[in-house]
Parts: sequence; C-alpha cells; structure tokens
Amino acid sequence: MRTVLAVVAAIIALPLLLGVVTGLESTDPGVVTVVRDGGPFDDTRIRQVIDPGSGLTWAGLWSSTHSYPAQQRFYTITADAKRATTLGVDVVTVPSSDGVNVGIEGTLYFTLNLDHATLKSFDDKYGTRTYRSQDDSSLYAWDGDEGWSAFFGQAVRPVIDNALRAQVGAMRCAELVPSCALLESSALKARDSNINIATVQNGVNAALARDLPRTLGGDFLTGLRFTLVKVTLPGEVQQAVDRSLAANAAVSEAQARVAQARAEADANQARQNGYDKCPACAEIDKLKALPQGITVYAPGNPQAVVVPTR
Repeated sequence: MRTVLAVVAAIIALPLLLGVVTGLESTDPGVVTVVRDGGPFDDTRIRQVIDPGSGLTWAGLWSSTHSYPAQQRFYTITADAKRATTLGVDVVTVPSSDGVNVGIEGTLYFTLNLDHATLKSFDDKYGTRTYRSQDDSSLYAWDGDEGWSAFFGQAVRPVIDNALRAQVGAMRCAELVPSCALLESSALKARDSNINIATVQNGVNAALARDLPRTLGGDFLTGLRFTLVKVTLPGEVQQAVDRSLAANAAVSEAQARVAQARAEADANQARQNGYDKCPACAEIDKLKALPQGITVYAPGNPQAVVVPTR
C-alpha cells in the first residue's frame, strides 16, 4: 500500500516539479523576453517582461516565453540577386520618374523599443500570430532569426519599399545615375548625383519615421536610420551604357587623331609658305637636319657622295 501511495505521490509531484523547473527563465544580453501565463488555471495574458542579460527569473508555472532581439538590427537592400538571402538581405528595384527600374543599395538600422509597455503592446499585436516565411512555413516573430525575418518581411518591408518608390520615383534616372543620360543622348555631361542621393536618403528617413508608427500601430522600432549607398542600373541597361561609353571614347579618340593630323598639315603648310618666301631658309634647315659626322654634302647633285668621318 505504501508503495502504491509513493508511486501516486511521485506521479503527482513530477509535473509540479517540472513546472517549477521550467518556470525559471533567463535572457541573454541580446534578447528581451515577454512572458505570458499559460497554466491550466491561468489565462494567456502577459505576465511580465524580462530585460536583456537577466539571471534566473521566476516566470510562473507553464508560462510561454516570446523572445525578441534587443540589440540593434539591420536590414540590407541590394540590387544583386546573388547577395540576397532569407535573413535580412533583399533585392529591391524601383522605377524612376522616366520609367527606368533602378536598383537600390543601402541599409536600414533600427532597434526594437525595449520599453515594457511598448513591448507588451507589440507582443499583443505581432507576437500572437504567424507569418509566412520564404520556405512557405508559418513562424512567429519570436521564432529565432527566421521568424523575425518573416515578420519583418510582411509587416515592415512594404513600408520601406513604398518610401523608396516615392522618393526615387520623384527623380529622373540621370539625376541618380549620371551615365543614364546616355540612354537619351550620345553626349554625357558631368553631373554630381551625390546631392540627389542624399535627398532620397533624407526623404526615406522622414517617410519611415512618419509612416512606420502609423502602419504598425505604435513606436515599436526606434533608432531608424536608412543609409543609401548608391543607385544602380539594371544589367541590360548598364551594358547599353557601357557600349555607349566605349563608342563615345572611340569617337573622341578618332576626333583627336583628326585634329592632330589637321594641325600637322597646317604646320607643314605654314612651313612651306615660309620656304617659298625664303629659299635660303630651306637650305639652312636641310643642313640642320643632316646627321652628325657628315664631311661632304653636294646639294642639288643627285650623284653627291656623303662620307662620314672616322
């Protein structure tokens, strides 16, 4: 009988013991955790927030934990499909005002707002639903880097793309990439696109600061700073520009040769005019042109003998 009672007591105590053990949580320095109640007699409301780098903390029996990145994150935009990955590196192309699809190279820096009230609101809005990842699986925003990237791609990236489309779409291609002017004319004028790049960058930053809180429903992301590195042309367009530049270089080289030949002809004509007016000058120039060491010279005599000195 005692053995049976002991077994029953062990069966009852084991879940409680496991609950006590699993009720302790800690966080790494780069992680913040939102804890939700989850016991058999509890609701699923948020219980607490465990700050980054916390030691063992009592989080309650059978509670669920949602861990989010607490350090600065960055989202990279590229025009090179080879650099694109499933974790925060995406290809973005947007049209200029004259219809050229230009590629964007840049990075968005941001940090999740660690204010406890804001984190609780974020978890209520975005931590209780799943997002479709690139491998077509459903993940929560707190399911590691893959889950965070899935959330970011669905909730945040559309706002970034819209800001880029609005700012880039307000400018012509040649204002962002000077060589794009070759698509309209064979003449390439020197242009400084740095001012326009800075204008697009500042416009994107202003748009994100305004639109992201409005779209997400709160100031969930802080320290937003987008850095636009450069704007690139599509591969086939860049090839056309390269061919045009090569053709212009060949034309310039040919024009230079023509100008040189014309200058030499003008010089020869001027020299001949001088000899016509001064025949003696022609003979003097002939003597000056003779190689060193000549001892005999008979001008006008086709049988002249030229003997060099020893």
